Amino acid sequence: MRNTTSKLFFSLLYPGLFVLLLWGVKLFEVAENVNLSWYGLFPRTFHGLIGIAVSPLLHADYSHLTANTIPLLILGTVILYFYRSIAFQIFFWVYLMTGIWVWAIGRDAYHIGASGIIYGFVTFLFFSGIFRKDTRFMALSLFVVFLYGGTIWGVLPLKNGMSWESHLLGSLAGLITAYHFRKEGPPNRTYDLGDDEENEKIDVSGDYDPFENSETTDENSSINYNYVPKDTEKDS
Repeated sequence: MRNTTSKLFFSLLYPGLFVLLLWGVKLFEVAENVNLSWYGLFPRTFHGLIGIAVSPLLHADYSHLTANTIPLLILGTVILYFYRSIAFQIFFWVYLMTGIWVWAIGRDAYHIGASGIIYGFVTFLFFSGIFRKDTRFMALSLFVVFLYGGTIWGVLPLKNGMSWESHLLGSLAGLITAYHFRKEGPPNRTYDLGDDEENEKIDVSGDYDPFENSETTDENSSINYNYVPKDTEKDS
């Protein structure tokens, strides 16, 4: 029980710290009366390159940040809990691929917010279960769809002021990441079938029992705004 609690605490720690960073940035903007959206991702411009690293940390307002907070905590914790050994690689793959692709092909507007990462996490969890052909992870995929299935509409250009490119490209990044790491992460689990003549054991691909004690390891859809500072509107 203690190991399970420690693992859960560890899994929640880093998503919690990341969310605290996002809130810290927003509170700094308010306290200093500054607008950091100018450091957002503006596609195909030299000054917009910094947005690849910075834009997920910036949010238009409190409602934008609040909409992204809970999904980041839930999905980040799930990934760290079930995919502990590759969780940080998953995060950086989704983070960087989404940013680079939006910079390359996004619309001429400042793209800010962390929902591209959220979409990447959702698709990673969904397709990872399918690629691994493991019943537990497939069940986890269905759970993710139940929670965030409505986010699929965010990949379409249906709403002004929403970076659907970040959602679409973040989803693609999650899919590619799930395929790349399909044979890494949770180890195969060996099951002893009992006392037969050869004491035969069978390895089940990708079997990692998340419920077994181990060493310490709607508005659910989030919105990523194309926030363009006043008098600099360039979004078509």
